[in-house]
Order: sequence, then C-alpha cells, then structure tokens
Amino acid sequence: MIRKSVYVAGLAAIAILFLTAIVGAKAQQASPAIVEVKIDNFSFGPQAQTVPMGTTVTWTNRDDIPHTVVSTDGVFKSKTLDTDEKFSYTFAKAGTFAYFCSIHPKMTGKVVVQ
Repeated sequence: MIRKSVYVAGLAAIAILFLTAIVGAKAQQASPAIVEVKIDNFSFGPQAQTVPMGTTVTWTNRDDIPHTVVSTDGVFKSKTLDTDEKFSYTFAKAGTFAYFCSIHPKMTGKVVVQ
C-alpha cells in the first residue's frame, strides 16, 4: 500500500510541475513586450524593429534638439519631443509601419509587426 501511495504522490508531483510550466509559459506569452528606440544624433536607433502584435514601442529623444515620431500612414504621431521626453505607441495590428521626424524628414525608421 505504501508503494501505491508513493507512486500516486509522484504522479501528482509531476502533474503539478507540468501544469506550473504551462501556466508560466502562457503568462510569459501574455505579457506584452516593450521595445525601446533611441533618438540620437539625428537618427532612430535601431532604425528597424520586428515585433509581435501587442508590443509597445517607446521612443526617447536623447538629442539636444527637438524631434517628432510620425507614421507615414497617419497611424501615430507624437508631439514635439524635447530632450529626454518619450512617446509610446502599442501596435495592435500586423503590418509594416514606416515613420519619420516631421522636423527632420531624412530621419526615418520602421516597425514590422507580426
């Protein structure tokens, strides 16, 4: 009888570990990602990002002059960002989202959402 209860307890422990691993993996998948883009020296860095849907991208102006972050298709638009100011946007749809600085249009970047 002791062997049977040890066997059952072992199976229960394995089941608990398995379920804990599944719940932990789903919790990691469910938490939205946050991606940082630095604005510095008249450029976006990194210039291109590939992210999953639901990701929030935050741009931070590290330059000494103002910049903006404006999507070419009008999906998002920041206010003018002074030094150390941030702008964030959460990407809910798949696609390629090109953007630029409206003050310095040669500054460009893109976010690819999968």
